[in-house]
Amino acid sequence: MSYFVRVAALAGAAFLACAAPPVRAQTVTPPQAADTAADPVIAIVDGSPIKRSDIVAMQRSLPAEAQQMPLEVLFPLIIDRLIDVKLIAQAGRRDNLDRDPEVRERLASIEERLIQDVYLKRKMASAMTEDGIKARYQKFIAENPAEVEVSARHILVATEQKAKEILGQVKSGGDFAKLAGENTLDPSGKQSGGDLGFFKKGEMVPEFSEVAFKLKEGEVSDTPVKTQFGWHIIKVDKIRTQAQSLDDVRDQITNELAQEIVRAELGRLRQAAKVERFNLDGTPQR
Repeated sequence: MSYFVRVAALAGAAFLACAAPPVRAQTVTPPQAADTAADPVIAIVDGSPIKRSDIVAMQRSLPAEAQQMPLEVLFPLIIDRLIDVKLIAQAGRRDNLDRDPEVRERLASIEERLIQDVYLKRKMASAMTEDGIKARYQKFIAENPAEVEVSARHILVATEQKAKEILGQVKSGGDFAKLAGENTLDPSGKQSGGDLGFFKKGEMVPEFSEVAFKLKEGEVSDTPVKTQFGWHIIKVDKIRTQAQSLDDVRDQITNELAQEIVRAELGRLRQAAKVERFNLDGTPQR
């Protein structure tokens, strides 16, 4: 499928998104209020304006692939879909569908979901402070102490004999990075001199980690190390003990705090409310 055909298909999906049921409609984030200069009118359909923010809102309702496309690429297709939406909506109003019971019921459902969404977002915004995030981070660090990390290089070859030959050159003063570039079977290692960067013990296969984490800075493994990938010569460059930073775990912490805030608010509301439950047939529960 060509690029432009794919764009057209995705814009067609935008039209379907506008006609989606209430559950999907309520997930689209409404655009922020803006002045005329920042949010210009780009079309008028029988007196009803379409603004730039309407284009942006529809783009947000598209699949992730389309959301990554430049707005200018999608614009001609989306504006046509929005004009179609306006025309159909205006036709429906002329048929008095804005007063139709089915429409009113579905609007009430959408309104309830939007109110729920905005209510919880505002509760979270007011309750989730930077101090609270930092306090939770300290708790996280206490529960997840810093782990030892090793920065190492390796040379990967297919046979033990080849590994022993290269290890002999290393022990005789050969440049490890140069030998890695010339011999390693690891594609990335040819460019980086075998550099693997920092890693934790559990991030490498056990045979490799067992040796690497016993070496001191600057040391090379005494013998080649066999793994499922072949034979390795390992050199440790640096060792550090470093906890995860707040930036590393901020998303995890804010998600946990958000869930706690929602649970607490629901608990408060349930405690203050009178809730009556019925069976599926509408009869009172006993």
